[in-house]
Amino acid sequence: MNRVELEVLGLSYSQSQAGSYALILTDEVNNYRLPIIIGAFEAQAIAIEIENLKPPRPLTHDLFYNFATIYNIILKEIEIYKLEEGIFYSVLVFYDGKSTVRIDARTSDAVALALRFKAPIYTTEEILNKAGIIFDDEKLKSAQPKKTNNDLSSKSIGELQELLSQAIENEEYEKASKIRDELSNRK
Repeated sequence: MNRVELEVLGLSYSQSQAGSYALILTDEVNNYRLPIIIGAFEAQAIAIEIENLKPPRPLTHDLFYNFATIYNIILKEIEIYKLEEGIFYSVLVFYDGKSTVRIDARTSDAVALALRFKAPIYTTEEILNKAGIIFDDEKLKSAQPKKTNNDLSSKSIGELQELLSQAIENEEYEKASKIRDELSNRK
């Protein structure tokens, strides 16, 4: 069984299932994209970490990370090892300095934790061949519309920083990521 390392490419609203999101993982070597349908709460937990946002209180995945870190437990990797009837199965591989433990997890939770622990994400070539989509990067880049934040472009940096604080306080993380992007573009 050949393992393939994946990276988180991003999240997208799911066109096929209302209220769900598609987590897009990528194998840059073979140009595969692996879409995984996840719930809104899991998407939020992943988006917060991708966007480097800090919620005012720790979310469940942050709490788990803090607990593990205090007890010197590291997440070595996650592995998406099975795809059955459209459901991806994953395992978390933990190490405490003495022993390695494998724990079953939903793939969305496993990815949210992998991002926090900076742990690699693996799957098999078989799963990529079953559910992966091959993309031609040049065609994909030319097909994507340019992002604009016209409503934010008229704001001052001070106004944007205030809006960002309010968005995080109100747990509007998608809005916060757009504001953060606008601030980054100005630097």
